[in-house]
Amino acid sequence: MAKILFVDDEESIRTLCEEELGEEGYEVITTGRCKDVLELIASALPSAVVLDIRMEDCNGLDLLQEIRNAYQDLPIILNTAYNSYREDVKSIAADHYVVKSFDMAELKAKLAMVVKNRS
Repeated sequence: MAKILFVDDEESIRTLCEEELGEEGYEVITTGRCKDVLELIASALPSAVVLDIRMEDCNGLDLLQEIRNAYQDLPIILNTAYNSYREDVKSIAADHYVVKSFDMAELKAKLAMVVKNRS
């Protein structure tokens, strides 16, 4: 079973994604605190990270760079409500960019792709 680390500061989004992705067969670990992310990656060894950009305690694009520097091969999917960050040069470090939606089909498809490629 693939493990996914889902990072978002909105509890309702974390809960929804944990349920939806759990139904897809993923083990989902969630956090709303950026400072926990690198430690969670080290301890849980996820197959992929789904990362929000705008969070209360950090900028997700800066966190993306930190993750990429420490874990170069770990797939990272940016999952944000803002399409405008797609063109940000820092976004290039992510494997995929998904605009948040209640229809999680795109996120699920991208996750399936990166998990398959990683295994």
